[in-house]
Amino acid sequence: MSLLAIDGLAKRYGDSAVFEQVSLRVEAGEFVALLGESGVGKSTLLNAIAGLDTVDAGHVLLDGDDVTALPERALALLRRAKLGFVFQAFHVLPHLSVADNVALPLLLLGAPDPARVQSVLDAVGLGGLGERLPQQLSGGQLQRVAIARAVVHRPRLILADEPTGNLDPTTAERVMDVLAHEVKQQGTACLLVTHSTAAAARADRVLRLTPKGVQPAAA
Repeated sequence: MSLLAIDGLAKRYGDSAVFEQVSLRVEAGEFVALLGESGVGKSTLLNAIAGLDTVDAGHVLLDGDDVTALPERALALLRRAKLGFVFQAFHVLPHLSVADNVALPLLLLGAPDPARVQSVLDAVGLGGLGERLPQQLSGGQLQRVAIARAVVHRPRLILADEPTGNLDPTTAERVMDVLAHEVKQQGTACLLVTHSTAAAARADRVLRLTPKGVQPAAA
């Protein structure tokens, strides 16, 4: 069974379809990039996969669990244990330090690991900034906090929404190295939404989302 299996997914707002007939498989240890025009629903699709948004048709199975059918508490537990989500808007907690923001997934799992937190901060180039508060960081640094938090608990699936959008090319390459390492060394699957051809080039497969589904991206 595929780690992530999506069948016939559809999302509508009123009479307007955001996307329809989205079907997709992502295997453990596979890195998939998803391209698409603005407004086609790429972020909405990631939210639906994570159970953060409802859908109008279809199913999402993550590691055998039907995300589209689980009650909210079970969804929360599934996300906590198996998902890492890199949000475009960062969603860091302003009252927590950088290190505490990154450590949060481990604490929620009852498995604090300061060494792992420091290792991930070092990997994204924030090794010396663990005690800073989010308001003391730049947008690019906040993006890296969000990425470190998404991978620190070694999730089964990483959903990354434009993770290099606020980064310079050198830092973007470093961040992509971190994501690629998690995929290859930990057997994590990653679904990356991006407009960056350089980021997409790191993926095993590149797909394109259209209002009528997902298809291989043109070479």
